[in-house]
Amino acid sequence: MRYFLLFPNMFGFKGGIQVYSEFLLRGLQILSPSAEYDVFLKYDRQSSPNSQFLPQTQFHCFGSLPRILQSFWLAFSVLWLSIRKRPSLMISTHVNYSPICYWLKRLFGVRYWVVVHGLEGWNLSHKGQCLALRYADKVVAVSYYTRSRLLAEQQLDESQVVVLPNTFEPSRFQIAPKPDYLLERYGLKAEQPIILTVTRLGKSARYKGYDRILQALVLVKKLIPDVHYVLVGKGDDTPRIKELISELGLSDCVTLTGFVPDEELCDYYNLCDVFALPSKGEGFGIVYLEALACGKPALAGNLDGAVDPLLGGKLGCLVEPDDVGAIASNLLQLLWKSYPNPLLFQRTLLRSQVIQLFAFEGFCSCLRELLKYEAMNSEFNLLDRFLQAHSLG
Repeated sequence: MRYFLLFPNMFGFKGGIQVYSEFLLRGLQILSPSAEYDVFLKYDRQSSPNSQFLPQTQFHCFGSLPRILQSFWLAFSVLWLSIRKRPSLMISTHVNYSPICYWLKRLFGVRYWVVVHGLEGWNLSHKGQCLALRYADKVVAVSYYTRSRLLAEQQLDESQVVVLPNTFEPSRFQIAPKPDYLLERYGLKAEQPIILTVTRLGKSARYKGYDRILQALVLVKKLIPDVHYVLVGKGDDTPRIKELISELGLSDCVTLTGFVPDEELCDYYNLCDVFALPSKGEGFGIVYLEALACGKPALAGNLDGAVDPLLGGKLGCLVEPDDVGAIASNLLQLLWKSYPNPLLFQRTLLRSQVIQLFAFEGFCSCLRELLKYEAMNSEFNLLDRFLQAHSLG
């Protein structure tokens, strides 16, 4: 068995797609430890020398090339190695690379999966990508919301589109008191109500809803004067956010942390009383899982893939993401612990629920079933080709 895996990157910036890609590779290697793995990484310059992957894993990195050559050289390398090695299965974790898979299936009969996360696969109009989805052996959606979008928007069979949800490492996210060093760093008090958002602050990421939280904070502050909002993340939208904070008169109750290292992220979740990300474009939202694993109530939008990690509202608070009044009202209820779902304030039970539903072991179990189905179909495909070649079909 040989896998070809096409990922944006794994060893640099870790967004949702990158985290998913790493978990996918880990899961495959647990389930297929004797397989060979060729991993193509468009934006990484090199693999990590400390990576804990199987020795038969070969990484092909294209990040050191000029941007204009990266896509071409990636496609050429996949084609060349396909001629030499003939992969059993190709998996692309970004729809942008799916046309490469489509053409290799046309040329060599290689089976392939395409993983679709969210915005990059919604309202898709690129002809090559739409064609690649249509002929994929499996289209893997990270949420039921994304699956429903794909079935409504693309010419796909229901049996073709499966769900393999995002996962996380529960051991990295534990329930703990508010960290003293962060309280001291930002001049906060342990009893002070704190709202947290962890996200990318990019101009293209304004759908994340941090503007709405800032606007809602004006209303919340009238009833909870010492409330504080901690916004974790970096990006090219930061200057505008700073101006908005000043315009709204919130300079004394908002902290922009900038980049936060992974080893401190759990402490930030434990710093807050409520995690809030009322987005309109999440394909899933791993940050919700991380917050829940720390026993924190989470507020999210009700118009995107966030409905999956929050289980349609059973594990969190879902609001209309453009309704500032509704965001403010629900934040107040969560901070006052008067929200009508008592589970959100039972930290240990909330943590156990999210682990039971979304931990890595469950991800691997789901992946195992998909691979069993793939093996069965692959054997059927070989038999069918054999019959056709010998005019027995």
